[in-house]
Amino acid sequence: MGIQNPSKNLNPNWAQLQEKLKSIEPKPYFSKHSSKPDTESQRSLLGKRKQRSDEDSHVLEVNPLIPTSSDCSVTDVVAMDCEMVGVSPMGNKSALGRVTVVNKWGNVIYDEYVRPVDYVVDFRTEISGIRPGDLRKAKNFNAVQKNVADMIHGRILVGHALRNDLKALLLSHSKKDIRDTAEYAPYLKEGRSRSLKNLAAEFLNVDIQNGEHCPIEDARAAMLLYQKNRKQWERSIKDFSRIKENQKKRKNKKKPKVTPML
Repeated sequence: MGIQNPSKNLNPNWAQLQEKLKSIEPKPYFSKHSSKPDTESQRSLLGKRKQRSDEDSHVLEVNPLIPTSSDCSVTDVVAMDCEMVGVSPMGNKSALGRVTVVNKWGNVIYDEYVRPVDYVVDFRTEISGIRPGDLRKAKNFNAVQKNVADMIHGRILVGHALRNDLKALLLSHSKKDIRDTAEYAPYLKEGRSRSLKNLAAEFLNVDIQNGEHCPIEDARAAMLLYQKNRKQWERSIKDFSRIKENQKKRKNKKKPKVTPML
C-alpha cells in the first residue's frame, strides 16, 4: 500500500487558509533598538513637537499695551485720551465724559468720569463706552479740568488728535510740548492723518477700538507710538526750533536802523 499525499486528506477550508497565509507578505518590524523607527511613530513625534512649538510661540506673544513696569509716578512725558458724550438738543455737540492720563510706562495716573455742565442727550455708548450709571457719581467738570491742567503742565503731552481733547477740557498746552500721533509726518498717509486704530495695527501689531473705545488702551497706544520714534521725533522738534530761531535772527538783521532826528 503506497503512501498517500497528506494534502489530499486535508479539510478543504484548512487548505484554503494555508494558501492565504502564504500569499500574505510579512510587514517589516523594527524593534526599539532598531535605527529605523516606525514611520507612524515618527510622524506622531514630529506632530507633537510642532504642536508644542506652536503653543510655546503663542505663550511668548505679549500684548505691548500691557505695562512692563509698576511705576505709577507722574513722569516727564504723559499721554492723554478723552471720551465724549453728546449734549445740546440734537446731541451733536461733544462734551467731556471721561479723561485718562497714563505715564511713560503706560500706567494709569488719572482716570475720571466727568459730569458735563450741559444735559447729556446721547451717551454714545457704542463708541465712548460711557453709560448713564457712570456719570451719576462722576466728578464735576471744573474739578477734573484743574486736576488735568496741573498734571500736564510743563510736561510733554502725547495723544491722538489732542486738539479735540484739549478743546473738550477747555485747556491749552504749549505747542513745543505736544506730541500728536495724528500730526507726526511719518505717521501720515499722503499728507493725511490716520486713525489711531490703523496706526496701532501697522506699527504696534495690536488691534484696538473694536466696538467701545477704552481711553486707557488708546492712551497707551499713543504713548507706544511716541516711544517707538522718540529719538527721531525729538530731533525733528529741535531741528525745527533751530530753523525758526535762525529765520528770526535773519529777519531782525534785515530791519533798517532808525536814525534819530536832530
